[in-house]
Amino acid sequence: MSDLLKRLRGRGWRLTAQRRVVAEVLDGDHVHYTADEVHALAAGRLPEISRATVYNTLGELVSLGEVIEVSTDGRAKRYDPNAHHAHQHLVCARCGTIRDVHPVGDPLADLPAQERFGFAVSAVEVTYRGLCPDCAA
Repeated sequence: MSDLLKRLRGRGWRLTAQRRVVAEVLDGDHVHYTADEVHALAAGRLPEISRATVYNTLGELVSLGEVIEVSTDGRAKRYDPNAHHAHQHLVCARCGTIRDVHPVGDPLADLPAQERFGFAVSAVEVTYRGLCPDCAA
């Protein structure tokens, strides 16, 4: 059983066949699928699953805090099940491939007090950009 499925079971979330297949599709490392990709992969396992069900399920998972919506450069939103482990993203500027990365140190510490403008900062999102090995070749 995937980490996401375990978390959802622990919350008592009703796992219908459709919800289960969406959660199964989102299982794994470096998963950042668009809703359409989730639908295509889910339909391969459960042909009768509708696009609306996938979109609704993704919305519920985001609302529950079990999946993170990731937006980069005006591309389609992507869904990241790695919601409970602090990480940042490395994005290929050409093909859009996304990888989870775990930099050492505290990115908030790099923001001087005078640059916080009195904000009580609660979260930091850093996106590293470059070319993946396939696009750089």
